[in-house]
Amino acid sequence: MIISLLFSQPELFLIWLLSIAYGITVHEFSHVLAAYLQGDDTGKLLGRLTLNPLAHVDGFGLIMLLFVGFGWGKPAPYNPYNLKYRRWGEVIVALAGPLSNLISIIIFVIAVNVLSSFLGPYNLLMRFLGFLILINIVLLAFNLIPIPPLDGSKLLFEILPAKYSHIKQQLSRNGPWVLFMLIIADNILGINIFGHIFSVFFKLAGVFT
Repeated sequence: MIISLLFSQPELFLIWLLSIAYGITVHEFSHVLAAYLQGDDTGKLLGRLTLNPLAHVDGFGLIMLLFVGFGWGKPAPYNPYNLKYRRWGEVIVALAGPLSNLISIIIFVIAVNVLSSFLGPYNLLMRFLGFLILINIVLLAFNLIPIPPLDGSKLLFEILPAKYSHIKQQLSRNGPWVLFMLIIADNILGINIFGHIFSVFFKLAGVFT
């Protein structure tokens, strides 16, 4: 549990917390920005078109993350009927979040490569950058899973042929429960489904660091 670091290594707990806040904030802000750029000001009117973490970090979701290892941010509000691109608008909004995490990963990997010549691997700044890369990889990989309410489901639903509309309906209705059960199974039974997914992205990031 991340919370255990508070008592054993408080400096690591702090940079974990800052990394989580950054990853969630840039992810949710990017959803709102993508909707705003398409003509929907729902998120802006609700105070979500900001990089202030307090607007995006969900208190209970953060507590769950610290104590259980799984959490969430506040869902980005938008009105799909206001979006400029009626067919792909929601997909653009959905993928803006993972894209922001990917861009963050690239920036932080470059920073690690530049600074590694001057700073040792145990330098606090280097560890902070490492945590930022880790958190953004997890957010990127997890949200691309095509199960509602995750971002990847928007793309899946858009490219599914009309003859599979029943699958879309079933996933829309039961997706959150399917995801919840997968998370429970992953943690209790040690199946490590998500670990295998994340490891692919970790290996890709490792090629460039």
